[in-house]
Amino acid sequence: MPRTRRAAASKPEQAVCVIVQGWPRISTTFIAQELVGLEQEGLKLRLATFGQSDKLRHSIHDQLKAPVRRLPSALRHPLLAARAWRKVRRRPGFKRALTLFREDMAHAPSAKRVNDFGRGIMLAAELPGDVGMIYAHFIQSAGSIGRYAAAILDLPFAASAHAKDIWTTTEWDKEAKLAQMEWLTTCTRPGADHLAELAGDPAKVHLIHHGLAFARFPENPPARPPRDGSSPADPVRLLTVGRAVEKKGFDVLLDALGGLKQLEWRLHHVGYGELIGDLQGRARSLGIAGRVEWHGAEEQARVIERYRASDLFVLPSREAGNLDRDGLPNVLMEAQSQALACLSTRFSAIPELIVDGETGVLVPPGDVDALRAALEVLIRSPGERERLGMAGYARVRSEFQAERGIAEIAALLRGSMRS
Repeated sequence: MPRTRRAAASKPEQAVCVIVQGWPRISTTFIAQELVGLEQEGLKLRLATFGQSDKLRHSIHDQLKAPVRRLPSALRHPLLAARAWRKVRRRPGFKRALTLFREDMAHAPSAKRVNDFGRGIMLAAELPGDVGMIYAHFIQSAGSIGRYAAAILDLPFAASAHAKDIWTTTEWDKEAKLAQMEWLTTCTRPGADHLAELAGDPAKVHLIHHGLAFARFPENPPARPPRDGSSPADPVRLLTVGRAVEKKGFDVLLDALGGLKQLEWRLHHVGYGELIGDLQGRARSLGIAGRVEWHGAEEQARVIERYRASDLFVLPSREAGNLDRDGLPNVLMEAQSQALACLSTRFSAIPELIVDGETGVLVPPGDVDALRAALEVLIRSPGERERLGMAGYARVRSEFQAERGIAEIAALLRGSMRS
């Protein structure tokens, strides 16, 4: 009998290790949306996370199939870090990672940087052999951890930058990380232009608006009564969604509404955050506490119900004192997906979504008088709200589909993975 040749062993499917800070986080549904979309594109993911997570989760978090590994603090668990170090210290890439760490510490020594290096070592020690790439969301700690682990394992490294991480990270740190990255995506034109200036090869930087996966949102716009701010029994329903932090500008919104007591309106805030107590105190001092409802964090299905039941969405984004800022706020796209008229600011990437006077209204960031004037017009004008809401609905659904960007990211990941 002639010998039969044994079938060649099939090549194992490569996986992407994705690093995120906190999972699940209800304030970063765009990341969950992207990861679920990448799995639907056929990519195999392994998720590594660190830091605090939220107890509340959206339904999209449950759709992710990837296993989740939580990286402990290296400073709080030195024995775990030492065990990982013994496992990877003889790898050829460890010396390179140690050099990168020493260079980073020479620029800005900190316990946080030590912790990032320790977590990078732990991640490298635990990654299975099928991982062909490391991809970080946000370029601060997640980017540092991914950078060190990729150096140890000699794997390609890429990242997605968004807003706060771009503008609060030092230029030398961004330049160092960009030099190691295969590519980087970001969701705003100002961020993309800034990062391209720092990259040795500007072509590394890709502008990809994260958009929305509209299958998760009701398709048909709701019918809204023509409320005009004249009826105490049926006030205009204002909605804002976001963490109670400085960059959202909720104090500016309260100050603006404090000058509109002659109109009938109710403001609903959805979110959590460190400034909730301060904002509630501000509403009391302005004499409008009875007109503001603070709902705290809510599951996305409930937030969608609020979009559909509201008359006007307001998000007065601005730059915070620590340079933190929004990128392209998902909540604006979500509101527009339900044909809810939007009032926001001419800041960051918001004008890339909202065309002032056509698909929404934009005012200068931090300008209380301009915001108050725009609020007064829109509270009094149900017809104008309807026009803006329908125009925003048409534009966001035609030009900000998440699937386009996810397909582009999937192609970048496949093109960079290494056996």
